[in-house]
Amino acid sequence: METAKEHDHNHNHDHDHDHGDDHSGHDHSHGKFPIVLFFTGLILFGMAFFTGEGSLVQNTLFISAMLLSGYHIIFEGISDTITDTKRLRKFTPNVHILMTLAAVGAMIIGNFEEGALLIVIFAGAHFLEEYAEGRSKREITNLLNMNPTEARLIQADGSVQTVPVSRLHIGDKLQVLNGDQIATDGVILSGATSIDESSINGESIPREKTIGDEVFGSTINGNGSFTMEVTKEASDTVFVKVMQLVNQSQSNLSKTATKIQKIEPIYVIAVMIIVPIFIALGPTIFNWSWNESFYRGMVFLISASPCALAASAVSATLSSISNLAKRGVLFKGGSYLANLAEIKSVAFDKTGTLTKGKPVVTDFHFETVEGSNLEEQLINIVVAMEKSANHPLADAILQKFQATKEIDLDVANEIGKGLLSHYQGNTYQIGKPEIFNQVPLKIEDYNDRYSRAGKTVVYVAKDGYVIGLIAMMDVPNENARKVVSYLKSQNIHTTMITGDAELTGQAVGRQIGIDEVIGNVLPENKAAIVDDQQARFGTVSMLGDGVNDAPALVKADIGVAMGDGTDIAIDVADAVLMQNDLTKFSYAHKTAKRLDRVVWQNIGFSMLIVLMLVTLNILGKMDITLGIIAHEGSTLIVIFNGLRLLLPTKM
Repeated sequence: METAKEHDHNHNHDHDHDHGDDHSGHDHSHGKFPIVLFFTGLILFGMAFFTGEGSLVQNTLFISAMLLSGYHIIFEGISDTITDTKRLRKFTPNVHILMTLAAVGAMIIGNFEEGALLIVIFAGAHFLEEYAEGRSKREITNLLNMNPTEARLIQADGSVQTVPVSRLHIGDKLQVLNGDQIATDGVILSGATSIDESSINGESIPREKTIGDEVFGSTINGNGSFTMEVTKEASDTVFVKVMQLVNQSQSNLSKTATKIQKIEPIYVIAVMIIVPIFIALGPTIFNWSWNESFYRGMVFLISASPCALAASAVSATLSSISNLAKRGVLFKGGSYLANLAEIKSVAFDKTGTLTKGKPVVTDFHFETVEGSNLEEQLINIVVAMEKSANHPLADAILQKFQATKEIDLDVANEIGKGLLSHYQGNTYQIGKPEIFNQVPLKIEDYNDRYSRAGKTVVYVAKDGYVIGLIAMMDVPNENARKVVSYLKSQNIHTTMITGDAELTGQAVGRQIGIDEVIGNVLPENKAAIVDDQQARFGTVSMLGDGVNDAPALVKADIGVAMGDGTDIAIDVADAVLMQNDLTKFSYAHKTAKRLDRVVWQNIGFSMLIVLMLVTLNILGKMDITLGIIAHEGSTLIVIFNGLRLLLPTKM
């Protein structure tokens, strides 16, 4: 084939990074300029020690070091305070203001070295915090770099032209060569290959694909080549939906993080009020000189600053989201992940969530000699008849039975009679038990047994007389029992909601150990059941995959969509399991519990450090240098403790 290439300079890199209007996070991108200034100031700070002790040159170098290294600290402290105060129409200072005031205060009383040291260390710690949080974000946003930009479009004359993905439309035919990134979602028309789908489902093992199989944009083709037909516009692909989830997850912090950010200005104002009072009362209560009282006030200002507290939840939350994203579990925000740790009940949709979503033949019995030519001939007839049918039960039968001889039959599908066909002078019929009158007692016994077990039974008849039956069932997902067992070990109530008959639901429920089964549920009533669960148990999670699950997913405190489900379910859910692997839900719950523990560890540790530093300062056992090191050290410990959540959670 002749291949042409159409150049396009807009390679679809215009990703939406708008994370909403919540500015409380102050997510500044400093670029290289402040870092250059920081290291320039650091050099000047070091040079100051080689000049005369207390000389004008030394003090000038310390002041210069403070202004250069702390440029972004001082600038953000002032500009963000002004911006937030105007936006919220009330005085809204931040921790940067406290650090700036402490440094200026230290210099006022002649401690130029300690004032400069405070800003240098605080600025350095600030850059390290940004790096640590940035690492968590990069773990997620590396997905964005995988957005496909070009495709090999097959023209009407058979030639191939490389075009931008934005030009593709549903129905277009594409050529995919070995090693290519698949441009968009579609279905294979010819060829076979293996595809790395880890960008979609987190699964590292490539999937074997052939004619008729779905393929997804952004995934990587292996050694084979194939042609495909586009089934979705570029803006509607699974990968684009993943990216939308990624953007939401970075902007939506956990509830704890949000609360901390809300109380930070209140805390800062309290410290700004307490410090002058502390300084004023120092000479009276502690018999300090005014100079020492002012110095102790500056140490108090540093010690009480909530840097570690402010960092307690953010890095931990982003690390947890990143950890889950790499394993095919995408949360739309940290608040949903935080809520997951608190769930008291989980409601599952049955079909496609707890079960495989497709019936399989579990039992069969034919009134012929087992293994004889008669049974073999009957199976050949059943296979020939079911090949003409187009329904899931037929697919299940054809999956179970293999014909030893191909038979060409004319088959009629008559309402009330099932499938009818004639072969060698006999009439054969496959249908529901209730349409048959001549049924052997043994067959009826089998039917009763299988029906009580929640299985769907069809009879096979010859000339009106039933000679066999086939029982089918939508069998449980292989991981369902394991996940339900885990949830019960956590004292979490489990409920299965199904539109199937109560008997069928109870049969599946017994197999997987579910606590409660609610059958015969109409789609519009699923949300009401979730509402009832919330009233009975508290925080409720709902797992589903279909359009009819969408209202319940919205109603639940945490709605979780199965990744192989419908677009609407994925759109309205709070989290998505990119494979229909229920164990990923257990993994997410364990990670949420782990996140909760780490956040409270950080909060407790940061407040303990503040209390210890303030107490030592009052006792006269603390100076600015030691306060700076302890304060910034505690902030970094909190940050790196949060980064532990990037590591896999033990199952």
